[in-house]
Amino acid sequence: MLALVAAHFIVAALTPALVRFLGPRVFLVVAAVPLVTFGWAVAMAPRVTGGEVLTQSIEWLPNLHFDITLTLGVLPWLMTLIVSGIGVLVLVYCRWYFADDDPSLGQFSGVFLAFAGAMLGLVLSDDLLLLYVFWELTTVFSYLLIGNDPGRRASRLAAMQALIVTTLGGLAMLVGVLMLGQLSGTHLASELVADPPTGAVATVAVVLVLVGAVSKSALVPFHFWLPGAMAAPTPVSAYLHAASMVKAGVFLVALLAPGFADTPGWRPTVLTLGVLTMLLGGWRALRQYDVKLLLAYGTVSQLGFLLVVFSIGTRHAALAGLAMLLAHALFKATLFLVVGIIDHNAGTRDLRELSGVGARLPVVFAASVVAAASMAGLPPMLGFVGKESVFGALLEDGNWLVVAGVVAGSALTMAYTLRFLWGAFASKPGVEETQVVPVAPGFAASPVILASLTLGLGFFGPTLTHAFEPHVAQFPASHHHAELALWHGLELPLLLSFVAIGLGLLLFWKRRLFAQFQTLASSTWSAERLYRAGMRAVDRSAVEVTGFTQRGSVAAYLAFILLVVLALPGTVMLANLGTDLDVVLWDSPAQGVVGALIVVAAIFTARSRRRLRAVILVGTTGYGTALLFLLHGAPDLALTQILVETTSLVVFVLVLRRLPEYFTDRPLSGRRWLRMLLGLAVGLAVAGFMLLATNARSADPVSVDFPEPALAYGGGHNIVSVILLDIRAWDTLGEISVLVAAATGVASLIFLDTRLSGIRRVREIPYPETVEKLPTAAGRRVWLPGPRTLSPDRRSIIFEVVTRLMFHTMVVLSIYLLFAGHNHVGGGFAAGMVTGLALMVRYLAGGRYELDEAAPVDAGILMGTGLFLAAAAALAPIAFGGTVLQSAQVDFHLGPLGDPHLVTSVFFDLGVYLVVVGLILDLLRTFGSRLDRQILRAERESDEVADRTTTVGVTQ
Repeated sequence: MLALVAAHFIVAALTPALVRFLGPRVFLVVAAVPLVTFGWAVAMAPRVTGGEVLTQSIEWLPNLHFDITLTLGVLPWLMTLIVSGIGVLVLVYCRWYFADDDPSLGQFSGVFLAFAGAMLGLVLSDDLLLLYVFWELTTVFSYLLIGNDPGRRASRLAAMQALIVTTLGGLAMLVGVLMLGQLSGTHLASELVADPPTGAVATVAVVLVLVGAVSKSALVPFHFWLPGAMAAPTPVSAYLHAASMVKAGVFLVALLAPGFADTPGWRPTVLTLGVLTMLLGGWRALRQYDVKLLLAYGTVSQLGFLLVVFSIGTRHAALAGLAMLLAHALFKATLFLVVGIIDHNAGTRDLRELSGVGARLPVVFAASVVAAASMAGLPPMLGFVGKESVFGALLEDGNWLVVAGVVAGSALTMAYTLRFLWGAFASKPGVEETQVVPVAPGFAASPVILASLTLGLGFFGPTLTHAFEPHVAQFPASHHHAELALWHGLELPLLLSFVAIGLGLLLFWKRRLFAQFQTLASSTWSAERLYRAGMRAVDRSAVEVTGFTQRGSVAAYLAFILLVVLALPGTVMLANLGTDLDVVLWDSPAQGVVGALIVVAAIFTARSRRRLRAVILVGTTGYGTALLFLLHGAPDLALTQILVETTSLVVFVLVLRRLPEYFTDRPLSGRRWLRMLLGLAVGLAVAGFMLLATNARSADPVSVDFPEPALAYGGGHNIVSVILLDIRAWDTLGEISVLVAAATGVASLIFLDTRLSGIRRVREIPYPETVEKLPTAAGRRVWLPGPRTLSPDRRSIIFEVVTRLMFHTMVVLSIYLLFAGHNHVGGGFAAGMVTGLALMVRYLAGGRYELDEAAPVDAGILMGTGLFLAAAAALAPIAFGGTVLQSAQVDFHLGPLGDPHLVTSVFFDLGVYLVVVGLILDLLRTFGSRLDRQILRAERESDEVADRTTTVGVTQ
């Protein structure tokens, strides 16, 4: 089963490439996938109809009790036949529907097949969480199919409308599914139906699930999205909105009805909405002039009818529902395909312009008559068999109000069926005969086959009864034996059928009078208008909120975020501060002294007007934090904090070159005081969160058990390094991926062409004319050549000498930290930061050309190599029978040199090292080299302007 679902997605991914060679013929090729599925379902028929339930389960997320569990019982088997069988015929139909040069062929064919795979996965899923995954996939794919022509505004609006409505219902359904799983301990539909949870919470959960079902199947008040979706190509309407997607809600109700039909609120909710939908859909169908929209509202009406039947929860109703489910898929798919042929070959769907089409398309007309008769419930069609059984089930249930509503809805069905046949095919007085292009046999084959099945299956009522028996047996036994048949005798269901047919004939005969009555009874309000008004309100409020909050000020954004923190979790914290708290101010007085220094530095930072002074004071708070880490016994954290703080300080200073020297507001302005108060409040809130969280701990910290695995993962004595490289290596891999993305984003936001500018070596830079070139020995390389490119007033001999002494030492220290980090202070991140600082020193001493001398490599290549190396080190153990991110110990005996102990995770750490070095190099080139060029260019332009001004003055 899983292989069949996967095959749909795999072939869907290949379909756009096949379109280049096959054109529209690609539909005939990809139709093989649902054809194989249909053949498999037919082969499984003896086992499924014999009462066997096929199950396939694959362990996926055992800790979350989430497995890929697929099952094939009678209901999923029937839906599989519908989804795959009609899918084959619609794909074959598409071969003639689309033009050879249609630019949407590749996207449409791939998405259509992917939708069929998602729908197949939905009907086969036993786990309701997995069902929800496929449920939302059908929503996404239907959005793409409805909006197949993005150039048409109607297509875009209809696609978005369907996406929003069905997604909203799907989210409600997800909450209900999670509640049911929490109550019962399982998300498997088979287990939930066998032992359904009870109580008020279960009732709420079931209602939420029903919200998802009624939104997907377009019941009131969500009915409006389905007619709007008719902006999609007709094959989409025939498949998604008649045979498959809109059946998802019906399928879900039918799946859960054996266990939840007696849940309070189930029957009243679905019966009421179903009858209202049936009546409203039929009423609106009789007002349509577009025959496709007429069928769309008819589909809405029929979906309400189906949900009424399945919601009753009796054997008779279940049997009737399965028959109607099959009948509706056959006749409605046929009629939509017929409309596609008329639109394609006649050029219009307006029944006021169509005349004499039946005589010009006799085969298509015959198929339409058969399908329409089944929709109206006329014998000997399958639709008649199903509707007769539905009337019997309703009478057995004894709800006469529902019976009256269904009879009225069936009368409307008969009326709009006649309106469709008359409007699409009849010769109308005063209307010019419609010119129709002859239809290709292959184009008409699909509706003819479906119509033939609609007619033929009407004679196999007993066979269908036997096939559906295993599903029907899930419901409580009743005194009435239900059976599908063309003739049950002269009983009340037959009378109700005649009443519905007679009323429908009367409505069609008096259609002009009824149309006038509809005009008088019409209202300007509708669910669709309410939806659009709601969406306009949401858009308007979004504009207002965005205008209020998104003011282009980072300080304002931060203030909004912090105010929300104070208003929500801060309020909860204040409500719980009355509990007993165990507070330890410090482990030693030295920590209190350092904390006081940090507070003083923070206060002076808030009062500072000079940007550079503020940055230095912020750095003081960072170094103070590092000192607190050190006093608390965390040298790794202290080292990392010092390195990060130093790097940040340099980057800040580089950026400050392009900013004004002073802040715009005064030290003691009201805005400053408000910011200080907000910062103080947030600081107190964070301290309160930490106090409450630590005092609320009811179990030992997970870190208590870290020393033992630290030794097991390669004999590491540095627990921090082992945590980052072994115990929580997935987190580290994700973090370095974020670093790469962040560096790329920063470089792109500041300068789009930062990485595109070539790396230039100093030897490529000519000496300025005013500087005499010093003689050097042949072949001798001058170390630290970059300073010669600087003007004399920007050079510092002392700094250059210090750089010559410190650079190699810092690089050697970084390599030591890289390899020693598993057992001592260090690690890949700290080593990368030290190397980055060494590059910073070279840049500050010699300028941008010296940076290229120190690291003549693209920063992106470094980061990409590091990320690749880390991923390769993570996956390499699989090749040796291990697991992802598993480490191995390697011991060497080097005689007098000792016995080195190496852990393979060092290669993962090397990837971290390269990513960090690449990140700092990227920052230096972005905020350093590039800004240097801008500043130099601005100075040259300023000098040129001054020279021109001087020249003009002398001339004058």
